[in-house]
Amino acid sequence: MFQKVLATFGSGGAKIDARLLDRAAAPGRPLHGEVLLAGGEVDQEIKGLAVTLLARVQVPGTDKTEDLPFGSQHLVGREVIRAGQQVRLPFELPLPWETPVTSVYGKPLTGMAVGVRAELDLATAVSDPFDADAVAIEPLPAQKRVLDALSRIGFVFREAILEQGRINGAQQQLPFFQEVRFTPSPRFASVFSQLAVTFLASSERTDVVLEVTKRVRVSKTGGFGGRGQDFLGMFTMKPDVNWEKQLEDWLDQVARPRGIFD
Repeated sequence: MFQKVLATFGSGGAKIDARLLDRAAAPGRPLHGEVLLAGGEVDQEIKGLAVTLLARVQVPGTDKTEDLPFGSQHLVGREVIRAGQQVRLPFELPLPWETPVTSVYGKPLTGMAVGVRAELDLATAVSDPFDADAVAIEPLPAQKRVLDALSRIGFVFREAILEQGRINGAQQQLPFFQEVRFTPSPRFASVFSQLAVTFLASSERTDVVLEVTKRVRVSKTGGFGGRGQDFLGMFTMKPDVNWEKQLEDWLDQVARPRGIFD
């Protein structure tokens, strides 16, 4: 009886270990893994076992972050796990097309926290065991074209963030969006303080949202102040477009002086 009591507090109870089988994944494609379920010292009733995609997002207007689910799969319903029993449960978790990119050419993006959490719901436990693993999400080929184009122009990656909310005028499915932020190239450094890229993909198309923070001129001599003014551009990617030229043309247009006070 004492062992059963301990099991309700997690001591000697069932445990899980989530493992990802894919070294890297991509938006719109399945993520493969498995959960190892190990029975404890006593038989226990399971109410359910599921794997969930989680993303750590910035809450607008605050310094707080929140872990938001954006996909899940139930692996086990109500069952009994016997003492000492070992069960291997494979899963194939579809990744939404808007899944944030967390790695480019195998290099993690600073600021990204996206992972898979496996959680075991036990009927009598005070706290349920869980296991979480970070996921390496590589950009789609179309997205790599834009990132490569910005790199060739001279923009340098700075950080990436996930922000809760929606972009006005965009076809967006998830309740948050990713900004991949760059330090301007020397050519635009005197005019821009930052460039941010957001990808909104679907099975039919990939939209690219560019947000440039432009330094604002505050004197007739052309000096720049500390305030910033944001300019938004939105493009639907097409396979026959020279993206390096299109990006440069748009950046040149935004960089042009528009008056004394911009």
